[in-house]
Amino acid sequence: MNTPPAPSSPAGPRWLYLHGFASGPQSAKGVMLAEHYARQGIHLERLNLRQPSLEHLSLSAMMRTVRDAIGGERDRAIVFGSSLGGLTACRVAEEDARVCALVLLAPALRSPEQMRRNVGEEGLRRWRETGWMETQDYAEKRPVRVHFGLIHDLDTVDNRSGGWPDVRVPTLLIHGRQDTTTHIRYSREWAHGKRHVRLVEVDDGHELVESLGRIAAEADDFLRPFLVPTQRAPVPQ
Repeated sequence: MNTPPAPSSPAGPRWLYLHGFASGPQSAKGVMLAEHYARQGIHLERLNLRQPSLEHLSLSAMMRTVRDAIGGERDRAIVFGSSLGGLTACRVAEEDARVCALVLLAPALRSPEQMRRNVGEEGLRRWRETGWMETQDYAEKRPVRVHFGLIHDLDTVDNRSGGWPDVRVPTLLIHGRQDTTTHIRYSREWAHGKRHVRLVEVDDGHELVESLGRIAAEADDFLRPFLVPTQRAPVPQ
């Protein structure tokens, strides 16, 4: 169940964090970044994107959750997104002018292609025929099934824009060269020739666990114009 967004501050936009597939608001990157920005007086709200549930996960429902969290017509947001959360951030940003900047961590660009590659032809056939794919719920540490409707939803959204998100806002993109889940070549292709996209490549895998300090430093530098205290968040001891 999502908590209502905190009241908007005149000091600046809301800051939102979107976790990845089969993850949750307590993901390591989300918690680290929230603590990092809390020390600077900035509240990074970690959304629950398991919408409407992990079993019936829907990109469209995830996007609605993000749009609702931004607030009213005059509100603005800086959106961090990891993996499938990164794709969600892109898809919201291309449609919603309230998003003013993105920080993408190994975003799942061309997600239907990447997911089909990861599950393989046989896995995809079973998923389509049975309607379910077995996977691991990393947040609750248990096996879980995900409905095939996720692939249909991803395809539908991708087909509306030729597969690539049409993002026009300043974007920082950090991706690991050893990522085997969301391949870095998609990020390279998407960022190529876009002056508003800064691609930072690191020697790391999909989880980016060895690059947490680099992520915080790069994000601070990129978001410096927005680094003013927003909602008053408690500073971790």
